[in-house]
Amino acid sequence: MAYANPTLGDDAAFGSFEEAGQVKKLRAPYLIYFGDVADAAHAKTGLGLIQWRSRLCAGQMRMPGCRIDGGIREMCIDDALESGVKSLVIGVAPSGGTISADWIADLAAAARAGLDIVSGMHARLTSFPEIVAAARQSGARLIDVRTPPANLPIGTGEKRSGKRLLTVGSDCAVGKKYTALSIEQEMRARGWDADFRATGQTGIMIAGSGIPIDSVVSDFLSGAAEMLSPPAPETHWDVIEGQGSLFHPSFAGVSLGLLHGSQPDAMVLCHDPSREFLLGMESPQRLHMVSATENIEMCLRLARRVNENARFVGISLNTKGFSDAERAKLFDQYEAETGLPVADPLRDGVSKFIDRLEKERPE
Repeated sequence: MAYANPTLGDDAAFGSFEEAGQVKKLRAPYLIYFGDVADAAHAKTGLGLIQWRSRLCAGQMRMPGCRIDGGIREMCIDDALESGVKSLVIGVAPSGGTISADWIADLAAAARAGLDIVSGMHARLTSFPEIVAAARQSGARLIDVRTPPANLPIGTGEKRSGKRLLTVGSDCAVGKKYTALSIEQEMRARGWDADFRATGQTGIMIAGSGIPIDSVVSDFLSGAAEMLSPPAPETHWDVIEGQGSLFHPSFAGVSLGLLHGSQPDAMVLCHDPSREFLLGMESPQRLHMVSATENIEMCLRLARRVNENARFVGISLNTKGFSDAERAKLFDQYEAETGLPVADPLRDGVSKFIDRLEKERPE
């Protein structure tokens, strides 16, 4: 089953996604709700929308104590209504995908005012009677993005035509989505036939289509990944958004399902060199990050089970907060350790990775 994917920057196409077999379209502009989130790693949905669809994000709404600022206009619900906002998008992605009880009053007030409420959480908006009653009163829609298609198949491992690049991570929230989006943009800029394939709630909201892979029953993970990147012309690239990490105890399953189902021809390792411990595993487990070399070796071993030609073409580093001198030292270190080109997509672009692919691109 092919999933249409709008060109990045095509705002008219943004917001269309499959939910329980039906296509829904988000109504712009959007009010990004950050609630009381304290760290950027858990605000990636809102920050990602502002980064990639800034023209559609009219403002942000934050509770007292919120430490995240998306750099757009601060709004209350009345401000949003006066500005023509149509939807409140929950911009938070906490571990476990829960909706905080502290947010309910704000979400219900927005729904009561007629704003659609859009959520990428595992928890369903319809599970909260106050929000349901408010939406029923105004006619607002409650939209849960994290709903996978029905009747997903199991994976077959059968070789498919076309080319696939998968971003993989040394941890959660290390830039897999941003790297994939940047790679698709660079490929398209060079005239390549390429599509970004979203696997998480933020990516789906940005791209307009995809499968929320972490909501798929485990037996069907690789089948969902096969469905997400169907057979294609031999020169076409699907750039698949990775999830989790093979070394993270909480999310290794979804990472492996994507790795097997994607059958990647190429991979990019995404890594945050500032972290000492895996996200969420700082205490009491104190599980340390695994080296880039070990990540690459494990991914290759498992990827080559379904595609013997799988290889890495780059390392994507999140170097936010590092000086130019520190960045240069990190790049030299990782290039020496792995023999791969290194870049920070947001600061350097991803041309190095595509240059690597260009040498092997069929005519």
